[in-house]
Amino acid sequence: MAPQSLEEYVKSRGGKRVLRRILIANNGMAATKAIMSMRQWAFLELGDAKALEFIAMASKDDLEANAEFIRLADAFVEVPAGKNTNNYKNVELIVETAKKQKVDCVWPGWGHASEDPALPRTLAEAGIMFLGPTAPVMHALGDKIASTILAQSSKVPCIPWNGEGVTAEIQADGSIPEEPFKRACLQSYEEALQCAKRIGYPVVLKASEGGGGKGIRKCANDEELRTGWEQVTNEVVGSPIFMMQLCTGARHLEVQLVGDEYGSVVALIGRDCSTQRRFQKIFEEGPPTIATKEDFREAEKAAQRLAMSVGYRGAGTVEYLYKPDSRGFYFLELNPRLQVEHPVTEGITGVNVPALQLQIGMGIPLQRVPDVRRFYGLAPEEDSRIDFLNDAYVYPSKHVIAARITAENPDDAFRPTSGKIERIRFQSTPNVWGYFSI
Repeated sequence: MAPQSLEEYVKSRGGKRVLRRILIANNGMAATKAIMSMRQWAFLELGDAKALEFIAMASKDDLEANAEFIRLADAFVEVPAGKNTNNYKNVELIVETAKKQKVDCVWPGWGHASEDPALPRTLAEAGIMFLGPTAPVMHALGDKIASTILAQSSKVPCIPWNGEGVTAEIQADGSIPEEPFKRACLQSYEEALQCAKRIGYPVVLKASEGGGGKGIRKCANDEELRTGWEQVTNEVVGSPIFMMQLCTGARHLEVQLVGDEYGSVVALIGRDCSTQRRFQKIFEEGPPTIATKEDFREAEKAAQRLAMSVGYRGAGTVEYLYKPDSRGFYFLELNPRLQVEHPVTEGITGVNVPALQLQIGMGIPLQRVPDVRRFYGLAPEEDSRIDFLNDAYVYPSKHVIAARITAENPDDAFRPTSGKIERIRFQSTPNVWGYFSI
């Protein structure tokens, strides 16, 4: 096909809006990957690598480090240094920067403000597209209890927990009705004890507003449960509490989703992220091989149903625990953002995910996106309908493994450490490549 302008491409693909000027509300590897991926797409699809304009946010620390993402961007805006609440997590600053720079959209990446519902809400009020889900959907999925209720309402398998059987539909403001939400919360130790006896020890007691290791306790008996209840309620005061059965011997599998504004959701296979250290993923690989293709396809369909039920738009990931002995999948959460390990998905599907996020923001239907059509073995220039729940994609003939290298001090109990890197060399080939990021 002859090269097209961005306007011609959007029109020919059934899009609604042209997004040319993009604010990258992130830094480091995330910002670098976004700019490189979207620019590559512009060159390959439009024949013009400069069809898009990237505005970077750059703190003093990043400027002094001569960060690559700043050099890749067309322009940058200096933002305050220090902790990320001063810059990349500061919603007010991001929105004001977007307004002043007259951008068409904001790419949030991962971390920082990417999961703060205030960002898509405030940008929408300013008439600026957010390349991610809407604020109400992000709000609902950000609550562990609400998201689990929504999952089981969409017939997604869930780990035995105190809220089994509770169903609800998402409301316009992103909440679920108060009555079913309360039924899914534990109100006292006595209620927790009764639930533990029903679902069986060991159990995990969680505060829905906890995180980073706070507000979570493993309990193997009544005595530990009493102590755990006191600790969790004191660590995250006022947070709703829930309980689930501890799933032992499980693998951590996830499904990569992308939804458009028309109600369609595609599952771009998934990843196995079971190898972790200190609750951080070390190896990510895809496609998962511990589950059969048929079983994993059912997990994909369940994830798609959940995303469709809440009107999910943009890239997201449904995380599961998988028990190989019983071949059972159990819902953990839906992360309403792109994840750092998405290049694994790109490697096995051939889909440029940041560029797909941009095209979804332009209002292009999923079935009209060339990369998605190629994934299904269809002619990229055509517009035939794809039933994403029932049509089969072309299963990948390759396997991708990503590894994270971490620095630890063996003389100090293998604690994470920092220091000068004397030498690093990657033996890269077309099939095995490496990069370094901090």
